[in-house]
Amino acid sequence: MGDAEREGCTLIVSQPVQLDPPPAYVLSQLIDGAEPSMKPNTCSGDDIAFWLYSSGSTGKPKGTVHTHANLYWTAELYAKPILGIGEHDIVFSAAKLFFAYGLGNALTFPLSVGATAVLMAERPTPDAIFRRLVEHRPTIFYGVPTLYANMLISPNLPPREQVAMRVCASAGEALPREIGERFTAHFGCDILDGIGSTEMLHIFLSNRSGEVQYGTTGRPVPGYEVELRDEAGHPVPDGEVGDLFIKGPSAALMYWSNREKSRATFLGEWIRSGDKYCRLPNGCYQYAGRSDDMLKVSGQYVSPVEVEMVLVQHTSVLEAAVVGVDHGGLVKTRAFVVLKQSADACEALADELKSFAKGKLAPHKYPRDIVFVDDLPKTATGKIQRFKLREQLTG
Repeated sequence: MGDAEREGCTLIVSQPVQLDPPPAYVLSQLIDGAEPSMKPNTCSGDDIAFWLYSSGSTGKPKGTVHTHANLYWTAELYAKPILGIGEHDIVFSAAKLFFAYGLGNALTFPLSVGATAVLMAERPTPDAIFRRLVEHRPTIFYGVPTLYANMLISPNLPPREQVAMRVCASAGEALPREIGERFTAHFGCDILDGIGSTEMLHIFLSNRSGEVQYGTTGRPVPGYEVELRDEAGHPVPDGEVGDLFIKGPSAALMYWSNREKSRATFLGEWIRSGDKYCRLPNGCYQYAGRSDDMLKVSGQYVSPVEVEMVLVQHTSVLEAAVVGVDHGGLVKTRAFVVLKQSADACEALADELKSFAKGKLAPHKYPRDIVFVDDLPKTATGKIQRFKLREQLTG
């Protein structure tokens, strides 16, 4: 800039602003100066209270809108009559508080009766779970099938006398019969396998202590109604697979900002769960898989869960997931298998597993292909994401 240009300029020098230091607060002084009680906000049980996002087992998670009263109902209808939770219980949940399952397990259920909750920040590995079971001796433990399976094969599994569990719960996926029976034989307490959903906030179909039937999800929780319907919306008879619909007081209102999904799921008093079930003659319900995961092989429907439940009965298998593969326009089943000892994976074992499944299933159901994997894609709540396995096949 030349001299002529400088003559019309004004130079402004900014001085640093002197700020007073922020005030220091002393907690005891704040407590002494606070009002003894706060005025509660006026609301009703039907007012919107919170959003919970679905686990994303079939795709993108959805914001599920719940009301204030829904928390109350899950405690009253499931925690108290099914778990028998009381003020002297110590509860420990592997599922975290930000999931519907964990929210009830470790927060609203113990608060509803004045029980003690053990919270754990770290990942729920078997060793982390064992440490809390032995140190804090919870009387109620909540887990998922994969965790129970991994606990049982761990060399550090504690003996029965070191723990105090009187009852356990399982959700997320169907609990294999063999896992439940082995767990009960070792620890002397039942696992109450059940099914819940983010849309219903917690478990609405469950086994009961003293009358557990492993391999089933038990009966409806008191206060809830369930129906099995065919594709035309008509009830299906016992023994036939149908779509599961639920009605109960803890149902969510809608999916936030998702009108299309809301209208497909929230049908008046009823909620379409997206799960397939059949009711046995004794009144217990048996899981058949997610509606999106059902396969049609040789013109007949095949439940992936049925095939998976057979595979995990083999002594070498930890867990399995079954999907359909297109073979020239025909659907065949492929099983992704996690072994208890990964070093055992070989073609001979794959053939052995096929023969093992073939001996227990109808000919069109046994897996034509076995793929050994180190782990299966799951949601944070432990649900297998079979859609990701299907994407691998088409990717």
